[in-house]
Amino acid sequence: MNYARTALLLAVMTALFLIVGYFIGGTTGVAIAFVVALGMNVFSYWNSDKMVLSMYGARQVDESTAPAFYGIVRQLAQRADMPMPRVYIIDTPQPNAFATGRNPDNAAVAATTGLLRILSHEEIAGVMAHELAHVRNRDTLIMTITATIAGAIGMLANFAFFFTPSHNSDEQGNGGNPLGFVGGLLMMILAPLAASLVQMCISRSREYEADRIGGIICGNPLSLASALQKLETAAHQVDNMAAERNPATAHLFIVNPLHARRGDNLFSTHPNTENRVAALRALAAEMGASTTRGPWGNYV
Repeated sequence: MNYARTALLLAVMTALFLIVGYFIGGTTGVAIAFVVALGMNVFSYWNSDKMVLSMYGARQVDESTAPAFYGIVRQLAQRADMPMPRVYIIDTPQPNAFATGRNPDNAAVAATTGLLRILSHEEIAGVMAHELAHVRNRDTLIMTITATIAGAIGMLANFAFFFTPSHNSDEQGNGGNPLGFVGGLLMMILAPLAASLVQMCISRSREYEADRIGGIICGNPLSLASALQKLETAAHQVDNMAAERNPATAHLFIVNPLHARRGDNLFSTHPNTENRVAALRALAAEMGASTTRGPWGNYV
């Protein structure tokens, strides 16, 4: 169901982008919009991971520099039958984590020093299993595409307001702004808003699915549920200034790093944590998971 919903939302996002292109220049505008989107997505496909990791000052670690953390990720990757991702640590007190990369063979996972400090080994395993689930599901690529298209829609909407002729499509013969100044103003406001809402819906859908698969990978969904509760509480108390400066990347994190994020509403990039915990507890009951200990006791 989540995959079908994601596909539908991506279709809506693409349709919205093409509508904005048609609004600006008719069939020619659609063609130009498609070329622009293609170019932006190709660039993002190859460079998004480098950009995000650099944005947060992430430093790559290995078995010699972070043996416990690296070992957790390695065993999880083996358990999930996935290639070993690159592993990074971000020096910030806010506990959080994210995954990036265009596919499982070119993926990276990152955790903050705050996360490694406050979580137990089992909880860290639950969080990193969630991130590996994003990689396996190719959510990092999906979210890069949606973020890129959403940004392009905003750019085209501003273009529609400032540069599109006001006469209608019949006079132009090739499209154009059919509503003049008012239409351009509405497009500038509503198109980016609609794109952001679709992007947020996709993000929330993928978080629930990554929780489910992550719980299966780590073998104890309750460890992930416990981690989410700790992370949510701490994220409300500790600022992540890099994220505040780059709010478009908030959807990458396991919990929203920004302020004013309570509730599972239209403007939230993440599901409500209570809902996520409830789903994980239900999954644990289905799996018969222990309420006190999972398969990662060797790390304690």
